[in-house]
Amino acid sequence: MAPEHVLVPLDGSPLADEALVHALETFDCRLTVLNVVAPLDSAMSEGGILEPGEERREEATARADRLVEQAERRAAEFDRTVETVVETGDPAETILDYAAANDVDQIVMGGHGGDRNELARRLLGTVATAVVGEAPVTVTVVR
Repeated sequence: MAPEHVLVPLDGSPLADEALVHALETFDCRLTVLNVVAPLDSAMSEGGILEPGEERREEATARADRLVEQAERRAAEFDRTVETVVETGDPAETILDYAAANDVDQIVMGGHGGDRNELARRLLGTVATAVVGEAPVTVTVVR
């Protein structure tokens, strides 16, 4: 059965962009792009390592806005539109909560994050693993 609402979490990595392209090419349905900004004082953000502050908060928000704008432009290349959402929270939990609360019936995501550093790759890979393990819907992991 073809999905009616696909969720694509974006983290700015090349694999997340590939996941978006895969979703745009594969599914002719409602598509939502979600960027999760981890609270700057959480272990899942660089703020868990670096000192959080207003400037870092503004940078994180600006980055999230850029990611969803890039997703809108990418969708336009396919003559499509996407809904965009920016949430703050634990990435895996936020993805799962959003999917449950918004009638998402498929999640398409990258297998791990970009090459910013080893810690980021490991953490973002952990997000995909948690979503695959806990999602009540089909999850496609693009690698």
